[in-house]
Amino acid sequence: MAALAEEQTEVAVKLEPEGPPTLLPPQAGDGAGEGSGGTTNNVGSVAVEDQPDVSAVLSAYSQQGDPTMYEEYYSGLKHFIECSLDCHRAELSQLFYPLFVHMYLELVYNQHENEAKSFFEKFHGDQECYYQDDLRVLSSLTKKEHMKGNETMLDFRTSKFVLRISRDSYQLLKRHLQEKQNNQIWNIVQEHLYIDIFDGMPRSKQQIDAMVGSLAGEAKREANKSKVFFGLLKEPEIEVPLDDEDEEGENEEGKPKKKKPKKDSIGSKSKKQDPNAPPQNRIPLPELKDSDKLDKIMNMKETTKRVRLGPDCLPSICFYTFLNAYQGLTAVDVTDDSSLIAGGFADSTVRVWSVTPKKLRSVKQASDLSLIDKESDDVLERIMDEKTASELKILYGHSGPVYGASFSPDRNYLLSSSEDGTVRLWSLQTFTCLVGYKGHNYPVWDTQFSPYGYYFVSGGHDRVARLWATDHYQPLRIFAGHLADVNCTRFHPNSNYVATGSADRTVRLWDVLNGNCVRIFTGHKGPIHSLTFSPNGRFLATGATDGRVLLWDIGHGLMVGELKGHTDTVCSLRFSRDGEILASGSMDNTVRLWDAIKAFEDLETDDFTTATGHINLPENSQELLLGTYMTKSTPVVHLHFTRRNLVLAAGAYSPQ
Repeated sequence: MAALAEEQTEVAVKLEPEGPPTLLPPQAGDGAGEGSGGTTNNVGSVAVEDQPDVSAVLSAYSQQGDPTMYEEYYSGLKHFIECSLDCHRAELSQLFYPLFVHMYLELVYNQHENEAKSFFEKFHGDQECYYQDDLRVLSSLTKKEHMKGNETMLDFRTSKFVLRISRDSYQLLKRHLQEKQNNQIWNIVQEHLYIDIFDGMPRSKQQIDAMVGSLAGEAKREANKSKVFFGLLKEPEIEVPLDDEDEEGENEEGKPKKKKPKKDSIGSKSKKQDPNAPPQNRIPLPELKDSDKLDKIMNMKETTKRVRLGPDCLPSICFYTFLNAYQGLTAVDVTDDSSLIAGGFADSTVRVWSVTPKKLRSVKQASDLSLIDKESDDVLERIMDEKTASELKILYGHSGPVYGASFSPDRNYLLSSSEDGTVRLWSLQTFTCLVGYKGHNYPVWDTQFSPYGYYFVSGGHDRVARLWATDHYQPLRIFAGHLADVNCTRFHPNSNYVATGSADRTVRLWDVLNGNCVRIFTGHKGPIHSLTFSPNGRFLATGATDGRVLLWDIGHGLMVGELKGHTDTVCSLRFSRDGEILASGSMDNTVRLWDAIKAFEDLETDDFTTATGHINLPENSQELLLGTYMTKSTPVVHLHFTRRNLVLAAGAYSPQ
């Protein structure tokens, strides 16, 4: 491995002579330094743990005005905004929350505790409901000493709160503050807020409400300007032989028909290069093994029997209920071919079930393997030990609850992530742990394999997502930028991008090639717990604790839809295989099916919308809802569409 590492520092992308591909070492500004081992020894040092010097952060609050005047300043601004024209009022109202927080922190830092308490009690009720959880944390900061270890305070101080305001509204605010000589508020606006000014009509309250709610305000418009290659990679051409019954037929002359290789329609669809697709070699991907080609052929055959879904043809739903799950079910995953299901539990175990008549078998011991004829046709059957056959295998190794699970596309491996800060790679041939990946310092909430295998991503409480390769014990990329836990991670279908959903109420899209953040989506009013990409790679659906499902156009970087209906956290989202239906599963014990075709049709994004972020979301949730299916008392933890478009759902029975 050492030799490989040295070579890697000399060439940008290098394929190992006999092995899987590996990415170039992280570059400067990529979230990692340079060192030996191809990916760096000091990767962990560039994480969020390196907080800025706290005393320097807090010192900005030392230039205070008259503490008795803070309430008057805030009330004066509030009165001015509430009396302004309707078109400006909605935009200027965005100032209330960040100003309230910074003025309160200034009072606390300068030890005016009574004034701070009075200020908080008088104005905290005026803030939007989705900020109340943050304000509860803020209310616990009553002394200067409390501020040093508080993450919410540091977030507010180190990242400027972003407000998007029209030029007319901004000029109105500036004129008012200068007339009143309100330097206290003007200083906060200058130092702690980032005002993204745009030309044109001010936004309506509905347009603003759709986009606000995150810990740091809206995304800057520049954040969503990068080009994103959202198209799919060209599929390799694989010839699919005709089924046996077709081959046996004879023609009228009595001669057997010649076998004709049949190509699958999906394969032929991808023959033309998608103009929005990344170059085929943009990131090195593993080469297809014979077993992968065989699996693709099986997939193509299944595709020909796939049911075409739509409003008039909804899928059947098969629900796997985990009964007596006293261990506490915390994660579920299903293989792409729907043959295996894995559950992660709070007792630190991972359990794998076969959901077909074929039982799970381990490979024989080394001493027995030496006796097998390696040239025989059924060597793959002979190496399996029939004595170990069972429907369930339990994997022991973690020392904390298992919060994430993901099968590799070839079904040979299983990833699990845990509270113990590790991600483990398990062999599904021997049902043992092969590697423990250590990089996160805190619980790892989610992990997922790339659609092509080899790479995987993990996200956790340390606010960072990490990209790994199975044969590297250190991360290849560190995706740092979220202000709170990374709750969920998803690979784009072309494997060039990773999406992360966070408790800071934002979704970010990261470029695997260089580690850059290329999209920031704001609009959720609660922590994000589920993500899924559409099969064509253009759209992203996200679900959060606010019960809403938001739909995003990745190419333009805009929100294009909002699905309301769930009354609790949306834990799982999945598009059907052809993208016609979106299924959502929630803690409210329901599975809901939505019309994805209708949600995305007639999307015409003009230059003005892209430039200003003015979006008018259609209020058509009820039209898009095709069906609601309730469980008896089982929160829906996971959803999966089989290759024939049957829905598999899973959750643990939780009687109230």
